[in-house]
Amino acid sequence: MSLLNNKKAFQAALKDWYAHSKRPLPWRTEPSLYRTVVSELMAQQTQIKTMLPYFERWMQRFPDFDALAKAPNSDVLKHWEGLGYYSRARNLHKLAQVYIGMDPKPSTASEWQALPGIGPYTSAAISSIAQNFPAAVVDGNVVRICARLTNDTREFKNNGDAVKQFTQLAKDLLNHHHPGDHNQAMMELGATVCTKHKPLCTLCPVIQFCHGAANGAPNTLPKIQRKTAIKVEISRAWVLNDKHLLLYRNDADAKQLAGQFELPSFEQLKRADPKTSPLVIKKRGITNRRITESIHALDTDEALAKFVESTPLLNWTAIGELNQITLSGPHRKWVHELLKVTES
Repeated sequence: MSLLNNKKAFQAALKDWYAHSKRPLPWRTEPSLYRTVVSELMAQQTQIKTMLPYFERWMQRFPDFDALAKAPNSDVLKHWEGLGYYSRARNLHKLAQVYIGMDPKPSTASEWQALPGIGPYTSAAISSIAQNFPAAVVDGNVVRICARLTNDTREFKNNGDAVKQFTQLAKDLLNHHHPGDHNQAMMELGATVCTKHKPLCTLCPVIQFCHGAANGAPNTLPKIQRKTAIKVEISRAWVLNDKHLLLYRNDADAKQLAGQFELPSFEQLKRADPKTSPLVIKKRGITNRRITESIHALDTDEALAKFVESTPLLNWTAIGELNQITLSGPHRKWVHELLKVTES
C-alpha cells in the first residue's frame, strides 16, 4: 500500500491509536505551554522514565515561566542535578527570562527557534503541541519510523544526515488539522512500538503502510554510521580531612558541568596518577566516550594543603553540606557510596 497515496488513512490510523494508547505523562494530563517547553528540553538526550521525577520536582519549584525566570542560577542547576547535559538547564533558564519580556509571545516554529536552546525539532514540538502550529517534528523516533515505512536502506553518515533526509517525508505525512497529536503519536509510536532493536510489529497500528515490515527486516533500519568509541581513563582523588571532602568546582565558563562539583582528578591536583589500588572503579558512557574513573584514597600532606589553598577551584566541603551544593550526578552517587564505606 503506497504511503503518500494513502496519507489520510495513515493519519487516521495513527491518530486513533494514539487516542487510546498514549502514556498518561504529566505534561499530557495537565497540558500547558510552559509544561510542554520544560518537558521537551528535559527529554532531549534523556529517557522519559528517567526524567519523570525530575519534571515533577521542577514543577513544584518552578511552576511557570515567571518563577523560573526569577530563580537564581544555582537553584536552577540544583534542581536539574542528575539529568546531565546541564546546558539544557541554563538554556531553559535563559529562555524563561527572555520569554516573560516578549510582546508578542512566540507562536510559530520559527519564532520559537529564536529563543535560547531551541532548535528545529524543539521549536516544532512546542509550537505544534501547545499552539496547534503545523510543523513536523523529526527526532530519532520519527527517523526510525520513516525509514521503516519506506524501507529506506541507504546508509546515513550520522543522525543529522538522517534527519535531513527524512524531514520532507515527515512534513508530507503531517496531519495539519491535528499537528500536535500527530507529532506526539509519531514519537510515542517510536518510543513504545517501533522501537530500535525489537519493534513490536504485530502491535503496530500502521503496519499496513510499512514496506520495511513487508520486507521482513525493519529492525535493521535506519542504517546510520556510528561514531567510533573513544576510551577515556581518569584517576580521581578521595581526600577526607576532618569531616571535609576535597572537591573540584568546574569553572563557571566551562563547556561541560559549569559551576558543578566533582571529585578532583590527579591531573587537577598536579600529581602523577597513583600506583596504588583504587578504592573503586566506575564506568560510564557519554555520547561515544567510554569513561573509566578510578578513585584512589589520598592523604592530606603539607604540599597538598598549600596547593588547595592556592587553587580557587579546589574546595574543602563539609560532609554535612554536600546536599546543598550541585554535584554532578554520578559523582554524588559515588560520594555517598564511598562515605558509607569509609565511615563504617
